[in-house]
Amino acid sequence: MMENKQLVGKTSVITGCARGMGKCMLELFAQNGSNVFACVRTQTIEFVNYCKTLEEENGVHILPLFFDMTDREEMKSAVKRIMSEKIPVDILVNNAGITYNSLFQMSTMEKMQEVFDVNFFSPFLFTQYIAKLMLKNKKGSIVNISSSAGIDGNSGRSVYGASKAALICATKAIAAELGDSGIRANAIAPGITKTDMLSSMTEEVIRETIQQTDMKRAGEVSDIAKVALFLASDLSSYITGQVFRVDGGLK
Repeated sequence: MMENKQLVGKTSVITGCARGMGKCMLELFAQNGSNVFACVRTQTIEFVNYCKTLEEENGVHILPLFFDMTDREEMKSAVKRIMSEKIPVDILVNNAGITYNSLFQMSTMEKMQEVFDVNFFSPFLFTQYIAKLMLKNKKGSIVNISSSAGIDGNSGRSVYGASKAALICATKAIAAELGDSGIRANAIAPGITKTDMLSSMTEEVIRETIQQTDMKRAGEVSDIAKVALFLASDLSSYITGQVFRVDGGLK
C-alpha cells in the first residue's frame, strides 16, 4: 500500500487497460485510492480477476467495461453503464491507441482512416460524453496519451504522428473551452517506451532511437503512468492545456 495517496475518493475512467501503459495506470490509480472504470476491448476472465484482485488489495471499486472504441453503439452503451453508477467522474485518461509505421507515399487511405478512427475520432467522441458528466460537477481532469511523434514529425510516421498531433490540438482546445467550468485537459507525449507497440519497429531502429535520448534507455510504462497520476491529481490543479514530453530527452 502507498502512503500519501493522491486520488482518494476520486473516480477515473481509463481506456486501453488490458496491457502496457493502460494496465500500469489502472494499477497505480487504484493504489492511490481511485475507483476506476477500466475500459478494454476484449473480455477475458483473466482481466476480470485482475480487477478483483486490485479491488481487494487497495479497497477501491473497479468496474471492467468491455467495448470497441470504434463501435459507436458499444461506446454509448459503456457510457450509459458509467452513468448508471450515479457517481461523479473526476478523471478521464484516453490511453487506447494503435501505432502505424509507413512512408508517406505508401500510406493508404484505408489505413489513414483506421489510425485516425482509433487514435483521434474515438477518444474525441468519448471525451465529449465523459466531459458532460464532469460538467455536472464543475470539475475534472482529462489526460490524453499522445506521442512525441505528434510533435516531431518523424520519418515513416506521418499518419500516426498526424493522428497524435490532432489529439494534442484537441487537448488544448478542450482546455480553453472547459477551463472556466473547472475541467483541465493535458496531454502526455511519450517517446520510445517498452510496450507491445515496439514490435512495429526493427531492432536497429529501436537501438538508434534509444541512442538519440539523453538517458540512453527506453522508457518504462511506469514512467508514463506516474505523469498521468500527477496530471490526474490535485497536485497539478493549476496546469491545463499543456503537453508533457516523457521521452528521456529524445532529440
